[in-house]
Amino acid sequence: MTVSNEANNQVTDEDVFSGHEGGKLSVEVPRQIANQRDLSIAYTPGVAKVSRAIAAEPALAERYTWAHRVVAVVSDGSAVLGLGDIGASASLPVMEGKSALFRSFAGLNSIPLVLNTNDVDEIVETLVRLRPSFGAVNLEDISAPRCFELEERVIEALDCPVMHDDQHGTAIVVLAALRGALAVEGREMNQLRVVISGAGAAGVACARILRNAGVGEVTMLDSKGIIHPGRAGLNAIKEQLAAETNASGLRGGLEDALAGADVFIGLSGSTITEAELATMHSGAIVFALSNPDPEIHPEVAARYARVVATGRSDFPNQINNVLAFPGVFRGALDAGARKISDRMKLAAADAIFQVAAEDLHPERIVPSALDPRVAPAVSAAVEKAAHDESA
Repeated sequence: MTVSNEANNQVTDEDVFSGHEGGKLSVEVPRQIANQRDLSIAYTPGVAKVSRAIAAEPALAERYTWAHRVVAVVSDGSAVLGLGDIGASASLPVMEGKSALFRSFAGLNSIPLVLNTNDVDEIVETLVRLRPSFGAVNLEDISAPRCFELEERVIEALDCPVMHDDQHGTAIVVLAALRGALAVEGREMNQLRVVISGAGAAGVACARILRNAGVGEVTMLDSKGIIHPGRAGLNAIKEQLAAETNASGLRGGLEDALAGADVFIGLSGSTITEAELATMHSGAIVFALSNPDPEIHPEVAARYARVVATGRSDFPNQINNVLAFPGVFRGALDAGARKISDRMKLAAADAIFQVAAEDLHPERIVPSALDPRVAPAVSAAVEKAAHDESA
């Protein structure tokens, strides 16, 4: 297991704070306002003609405003990175960063919206009222299990693409990475038993997309152990998971789940021991994705697993959501889609895998987060999937 060259690019606290000073976003004006004529066109009196036209024919807003190409990055600050519930204001630097990534990787305008409420009804109502100002919604850093209800209700309430990236962005990249690992190993999805540690937003979405992709069996764990029917204290989401996963009927904890498993996906911040890892199937695949501390150090995991991935940039095979969300939203908007469907997510994962497939290696099962080919490939795949669904 080698450390990437990025580890040599040391970043100091001073670098970090200076890089955020004054925020990371600004508004660009694409047409110059240099004289009275320019002013008359951009603002009064000329703008009144455009406003009257839109009032008479609302569909013209798509042509004469930026709203249909704007992604609202929305958070209540309740589950920010590994920091937890830090509130709206403290979450804003993260949402600004997300908006910067939309612009940099997909050429999409984006506005961060952080809300001083954790109430699902209030968040939904706010977005409904703001709907004329944006064309898509990226829900971000919202705690589970509220995030599941919130995403479902926002999708139902709005006529535009909506995705909770902590769920589906992670799931898309995990699926792409798993496909890459299986191609390296010469194995098939339907042969696998996958253990997912963590039944939060990302864990639930990963379980669902892997099952949709044909994984043989998924075993889910939360902080109390394996999720199975009849276990006390399960919420509605976990009851559904219990019915859909763990076909072998396992009980107990992580040690019981890992014995003979093919794949471990860590999304909980828990740890696994070397002894537990050693009980996995020969040639295991380990995705230790908790940040900043993986569930097991990659160099230890590499003693037992041929393919190891983390969420960090200083080790090979970084599972990074930036491989997915810019292209997913760009493709959905280019297609004029009203929803981001399961088919579009699977298409996104396949596109990421296809880019990686050009140079697969145990330490390169996904492309670099900075690979300029990824977002256009994902966008094109998502757009095609959307058109195919509507045909």
